[in-house]
Amino acid sequence: MRQGVLTIYDLNPDGVRVVVNWDSMVIGASIFIPCVNTEKATNQVKKVMALKGWECRYQVRIESDKLGLRVWRTI
Repeated sequence: MRQGVLTIYDLNPDGVRVVVNWDSMVIGASIFIPCVNTEKATNQVKKVMALKGWECRYQVRIESDKLGLRVWRTI
């Protein structure tokens, strides 16, 4: 199955492309990224935040019986 071309802002911690609308993420907003490889997801989110010049807080969580990473934009 082809996932398409990844952009520098796409995530793929488990090998599946995750597209986030980063431009609509205002300060204080959060997103949940369901994934198994939370360490890789954290590293990918850190890279996106650095590219955007943003800061974030993140936490590995289980939500709706799914493991993943919750990310809050702080700046």
